[in-house]
Amino acid sequence: MITRKRLAARACGLLAALAVGLLPASATAADGPTAKEPPKVDLVLDVSGSMRANDIDGQSRMAAAKQAFNEVIDSVPDEVRLGIRTLGATYPGDDKALGCKDTKQLYPVGPLNRTEAKTAVATLAPTGWTPIGPALLAAAQDLDGGDGTKRIVLITDGEDTCAPLDPCEVARDIAAKGIHLVIDTLGLVPDAKIRAQLTCIAEATGGTYTSVQHTAELSSRVKQLVDRAAEPVVNPVATEGAKQCANAPRLKPGLYSDRETFGEHRWYRVDVRPGQELRASVSIAADRAVNNDYGVLLRATTVHGREIVRGSEAGDGRTDVLSTGLRYPKAETDAEDDAAKEAAETVCLQVSNSFSAPASVKTTPGMPVELTIDVVDGPGGASDAAAFGLGRGWWLLAVLALVGLAAGVVWGWISRWRISVWRTN
Repeated sequence: MITRKRLAARACGLLAALAVGLLPASATAADGPTAKEPPKVDLVLDVSGSMRANDIDGQSRMAAAKQAFNEVIDSVPDEVRLGIRTLGATYPGDDKALGCKDTKQLYPVGPLNRTEAKTAVATLAPTGWTPIGPALLAAAQDLDGGDGTKRIVLITDGEDTCAPLDPCEVARDIAAKGIHLVIDTLGLVPDAKIRAQLTCIAEATGGTYTSVQHTAELSSRVKQLVDRAAEPVVNPVATEGAKQCANAPRLKPGLYSDRETFGEHRWYRVDVRPGQELRASVSIAADRAVNNDYGVLLRATTVHGREIVRGSEAGDGRTDVLSTGLRYPKAETDAEDDAAKEAAETVCLQVSNSFSAPASVKTTPGMPVELTIDVVDGPGGASDAAAFGLGRGWWLLAVLALVGLAAGVVWGWISRWRISVWRTN
C-alpha cells in the first residue's frame, strides 16, 4: 500500500509540475499552493549520572548513546529539521531545585549541520539529575510554531527525579494543546517502573515505547522514528474483532487498531473482487512481560471455513513487536454476466496469538494489535512478483528444475570430453 501511495504521489507531483509550467508566471505566483512545512524532530537525551553505567555492549550507556546519535545524524533526511536537547547535563550538585532545572538546548531545531551537531554531542558527559518533565516542556517549546509534523524522541535510563512535576501529566498537557506533537520514548534499562512511566508518556501523545539494550538497536530505532517524522504514519482506526467471522467487522483498505488478550482469536472481514489482490499484515505489541516462545498467526479463510492462505511468525526471547502478513490474489472470472464479474468474495481474516505470561502479569487490557488492509489490482503477468516465483511457487520450482537439468547435461558433457582428451594424451 505504501508503494502505491508513493507512486500516486509522484504521478500527482509530475502532473502538478506540468500544469504549473503551462500557466502564466503571474498566475503561478499568485495562485500557487504554499510550500509544505518541513517536519521537526527534537532528540532529548538523558545525561544524568546513571548514564556512566557500563552495561551496553561492554561500554557505558553514554558512549552507546553518543555512537547511536552520530549514526543518526549521518542519516537524517535533508527535509527534517533536527534539534538536540539534554537533561541532567550541567549541574552535578545535590540541590534538587537546581538539578530539576538542568535542561538545555544542545543544538537548535533547524537545518542540520552534521559536523556541528556531532561536535556538540561529543562534549557530553554524565553529570546530574533526571528532570524528564521539565525537559519535555522545553522540547515542546523548541518545536513550537508551524503546522508541520512534530516529534520528540526521549532516550533515558531512569525515572524522573523531579516529582511532583509528573512527566506523564506533562505529556497529557502537551497532547491536550492539540498541536499534534508525538513523543516516542526509549528506555535503556529493562525496569518495570521505568517502563511504566515511559509507556504512559508515549501513549498520552500517540507515540511508542521501546526497550533497547544494544547500541545497534538504539541507533536503528531512533533512525526509524526520525524517518517516520519525514513520512508520517497514518493514524489507525479503532475497531473490535469478533469471536467468529459471521459477525466480524467489515474492513476497507486502511490501518486499524485493536486489542487482543493472550491466546485469543479475533475475526475480521474484507471484500475482494475478481482480479484484485488482498494484502494484509498484523503486528502485536508485547507491552508487558511475557514468557518465552510465542507466535502470531494471520489466516485468510472463506466464509465456510476453508483456509485460503496463512502467514505466521514465532519468537523466543524478549521482543516488542511481532509481525506477519499474507497475500491472496483472486483470479478473474470467465462469467459473461457483469454482475458476476463484479461480485466480491468475502474473505475472513483470523488474527491469533500464542503469547503467555507469568501469573503476576495482568492479561487485561489486551495487547495492542495493528492490522493493515490493502486491496490492489491483481498480478497481470509473469513479471509480477506475486505471479512469478512468490505467489505461485510452482513456477519457481519448474525453473529451478530446468536449470538444474541443463547444468547437469553440460557438466556431464564437459567431464566426458576431459576424460577422452586425457586418454588420447
